[in-house]
Amino acid sequence: MRPKLNKILLIDDSEADNFIHQRVIKKADVAHNIIVKNNGQSALDYLCTQDEDGNYPVPELVFLDINMPAMNGWEFLEHYDKLKPEQKAGVIVCMLTTSVAEVDRQRAGEVPLVESFLHKPLTQETLLKILDEYFLKK
Repeated sequence: MRPKLNKILLIDDSEADNFIHQRVIKKADVAHNIIVKNNGQSALDYLCTQDEDGNYPVPELVFLDINMPAMNGWEFLEHYDKLKPEQKAGVIVCMLTTSVAEVDRQRAGEVPLVESFLHKPLTQETLLKILDEYFLKK
């Protein structure tokens, strides 16, 4: 049985893409919470906040765009890598982009934090494939 994740984090500056991706995730009913941040800096700020019990809001799955203002996807990954282990424990990061540049695909493949390089828009088929690959109990 496919698990339902607690949190999926979308990091993308495109309101239209975020709308579509939220609909895909909601329709698949695979997450209790969908958090949307419009750039890498706001996502880092979110990941560094603690609740009243001192816990961080660690999502299980992150979909990360490359080209964003303020802090792009590559810069986000550099800063994310420096977070405390409890702020990023068990998180799967998937690049979700419109980039067709081979250099971006290669760069993503060289970053240990990035599990996959996907093209927008996110589809239900792609979402379920990711969940099955990384979260399905075998």
